Amino acid sequence: MPPGGIPVSVVTAETSDVPVNNQWVAALDGFVNAQIQPQVTGYLVEQKYREGSQVRKGDVLFQIDPRPFQAALDQANGQLGQAKGQLAQANAQEGLAQINVNRDTPLAQQRAIAQSQLDNDTQQLKQAQASVEAAKAQIATAQANIETAQLNLGFTHVRSLINGVAGVATTQVGNLVSPQSTLTSVSQLDPIKVYFSVSDAEYLALVKRGQDGHGDLLKGAKDIPLTLTLSDGTIFPHKGKVIFVDREINQQTGAIRIAASFDNPGNVLRPGQYGRVSADVQTLKHAILVPQIAVNDLQGVKQIYTVSSDNKVHIANVTLGEQSGPNWVVSSGIAPGTRVITDQLQKLKEGMPVDPHAGAPANASSTAQKPTAGE
Repeated sequence: MPPGGIPVSVVTAETSDVPVNNQWVAALDGFVNAQIQPQVTGYLVEQKYREGSQVRKGDVLFQIDPRPFQAALDQANGQLGQAKGQLAQANAQEGLAQINVNRDTPLAQQRAIAQSQLDNDTQQLKQAQASVEAAKAQIATAQANIETAQLNLGFTHVRSLINGVAGVATTQVGNLVSPQSTLTSVSQLDPIKVYFSVSDAEYLALVKRGQDGHGDLLKGAKDIPLTLTLSDGTIFPHKGKVIFVDREINQQTGAIRIAASFDNPGNVLRPGQYGRVSADVQTLKHAILVPQIAVNDLQGVKQIYTVSSDNKVHIANVTLGEQSGPNWVVSSGIAPGTRVITDQLQKLKEGMPVDPHAGAPANASSTAQKPTAGE
């Protein structure tokens, strides 16, 4: 052994503000998923869209046989014409009855005619007026039937109610469909919705970061940028944001569901995909950082070899926090400014003299990650 002890590299444990990054398994879904169902019953005669294509709100996706509905409209128009003819006839009868009443009223007062004749004229006028009202009611009914028939005829064009990507048709041309039939689905994919669940503790961390001081606990959390890592390990280039948090924590899992929104130009992301959402949920103030290579694991106990003021080895049992790039956050066990040995660890023992020289400093530029179980 050299006179001054084994040469070792040391770094100074310094403090830094370290952002803590959490990751969660995420499932993708359409921002809006519309089930396309007809509003009338009839035979499907045509599929007007290409499966998997982009459709616009109002585009016709399917055509139902319009002939029965056109016939119903024609019949309603015929009923309207008939009702108008009956109204014209009733108006003429009312006019004649009114003339008779106007003529016979002074004559009856002069006793030139019998009172019974005037009574008969009055009764005929009332009957004519009732016929006019009945004809008007028939016209209103016929107009309502026409509006219903026009609507039903329009409903034979089954349209998309949203902009999005249309899925596979679940019903074939020639089938009889009804309002209970689902013909296909259309999903709005830009933006796309991403669901993930966070633990109670992580939720509280989000609330603490997002609290704005005005009663809205998650207003600030909605501004936390989210990163989406896809199943192949690539990072999606667009950041997301929280759009809503479920009303309750699942009692079985102890987690609460959160929905995020990601811009999805080109509809690259699709419902049913999985990935991982990550976000900086808090910042550790004045965290002590040491290089990962300086941490020794002795039967589950984390140890760090430090150099005392007289250049001797001291073994410190420590508690680790989050991982930050190539470093560990040390929750307890050493103080800021401690000289930490980063090499020759297998050769060192408590109280052994060493010859320390400066090594690579701990770098706090990375974001801390929550350690996995067993670390």
